[in-house]
Amino acid sequence: MPRNNFNFKDTDRQVSTSGGSSKAFFRLLRETKPPLPLFAVAIVLSLLSTLVSLVIPMFTKNLVDGFSLSSISGSQIVWIGAAFVGMSVASGLSIFLLNYTGQRMVAGLRDRLWKKLLCLPVSYFDNNRTGESVSRMTNDTGIIKTLISEQVSGFISGIISILGAVAVLFYLNWKMTLVMFAVIPLAALILVPLGRTMYKISLAMQDETASFTAALSQVLSEIRLVKASNAERKEYESGSQAIGRLLSFGVREGKVMAWISPFMAFVMMMLLVVVIGYGGMQVAGGGLSAGELVAFILYLVQIVMPMTQLTTFFTQLQKAKGATERILQTLDAEEEPFGQGQEITKADQPLIVDGVTFGYKPDEPVLQDVSFTMEPGTVTAVVGPSGGGKTTLFSLLERFYVPQQGSIRLGDDPIDSFSLRSWRGMIGYVSQESPIIAGTIRENLCYGIEREVSEAELQRAAEMAYADGFIAELPNGFDTDVGERGVKLSGGQRQRIAIARALLRDPKILMLDEATSSLDSRSEIVVQKALNNLMKGRTTIVIAHRLSTVIGADQLIFIEKGKVTGRGTHEQLLRQHAMYREFASQQLQIAASREESEPLENEEEEMQHG
Repeated sequence: MPRNNFNFKDTDRQVSTSGGSSKAFFRLLRETKPPLPLFAVAIVLSLLSTLVSLVIPMFTKNLVDGFSLSSISGSQIVWIGAAFVGMSVASGLSIFLLNYTGQRMVAGLRDRLWKKLLCLPVSYFDNNRTGESVSRMTNDTGIIKTLISEQVSGFISGIISILGAVAVLFYLNWKMTLVMFAVIPLAALILVPLGRTMYKISLAMQDETASFTAALSQVLSEIRLVKASNAERKEYESGSQAIGRLLSFGVREGKVMAWISPFMAFVMMMLLVVVIGYGGMQVAGGGLSAGELVAFILYLVQIVMPMTQLTTFFTQLQKAKGATERILQTLDAEEEPFGQGQEITKADQPLIVDGVTFGYKPDEPVLQDVSFTMEPGTVTAVVGPSGGGKTTLFSLLERFYVPQQGSIRLGDDPIDSFSLRSWRGMIGYVSQESPIIAGTIRENLCYGIEREVSEAELQRAAEMAYADGFIAELPNGFDTDVGERGVKLSGGQRQRIAIARALLRDPKILMLDEATSSLDSRSEIVVQKALNNLMKGRTTIVIAHRLSTVIGADQLIFIEKGKVTGRGTHEQLLRQHAMYREFASQQLQIAASREESEPLENEEEEMQHG
């Protein structure tokens, strides 16, 4: 489990929401702590730019009503030019600052979501596909980013422009202004239902995108299985169906947009016709001057243009509300109490499993009333049929899950009284899969270790793990890239890297989960020697299907169907436990068969892919 320097407490406070509401969306953004001073400066600049733009139609009015060449002076031209330049500069700065503010807000949201994902319990990832979490981190936040960085600036400046223009229009001719705004209820009757439809389509499309991302991640991460199984056609057909569903949602979204955009254009044109027609009648009757009509039309343009931006904003807002709901589902999830609890001051105490019962589903227990004690510095082997609950026991010891009944204690203290950082920091875990991250051997060996690791420490750990030989033969030694998930290394090499990593952590408790069960005899011998070095002086619990791995253990725990049915040494269980005798006999036969069938191989073969 990676150890991290950052503080998880920032994510302790959870967000509650009624799905998809605008209130939840703006609350989510507010909690990303936007740079308010920059936001305020951007608003002031936008306001200044709008005020300048509102003066220009009034100047045009005076120019039309009293036009003559003698009335235009050089100073007026200079002031007009300065006004245009000032308006452009203020508008440009405002747009940049609003865009920067939006980018900062989305970066804060992504940081918060990333921090949350890292401190969610393993059970969350058991119930949610990895691709869906990736989609929330990238696609959903990307939708919110588009809204904030590209639409919010136009929305705010548009609102200011509309309010200012409306105020001046009422001042010029309140009757004609009321006539112009008579079409707003009609627009609302159409746009509000379309907005709700857009929200539903957007939410469904984001869910489908997340599912497609999850399926894509799964297929590409297991591409060797796909090709070895000749499953390309099956996966292509499955992907094509998902792409078709995304196309369907995209077409439905396009249909809604096909209603919204032309309808808004129709409303704007109707407004223009009404203003020109009614205004022309007013001019003919002497109730309105020609300059006032021109100014009225210019102000109408200052309303029409932002209205188009507002339409785009509210359409994008519906998409962002759907993304908000999905993000909040993650932020609402209960997280691990990572920083809570005491530090471990005395690790050399018995580790006691007392009456532990646990199931992934409440009515389906995987472990039932499991009890045993591991003395400090001893080796405890857990054996039994597959599916008996051995790996689940390891998950409980790692505190990935919490027992439903019973307790696990270090001495007299329940392990959940210790902080997760302290508890997991004293555990070394070497599994059959030996997870390897993309990067160099050095990065894998030092993964999760916060202190600086010297070259001498790396070399010593590699020697004790019997990994120094093959590392020295690699082109760049410790700085050799291992490929995604360590595909450039053999199975035995990956396990020795995992053992060396555990040695660098210097754990007090060692957990070995079937650490040699997938290796050939020669690799098993080398890895077993490395494990023996790792186990010295440490409390060790090991799961293995091979007799050779556990035969020298201080005690064996035999688990079948979630229950402990045998406890003792190898010799004791051979005498007392029928199923263990059968297990031991089978392992001896398998070992003999492998020794006869395996050809002699050169050590260089470990460089080949396992």
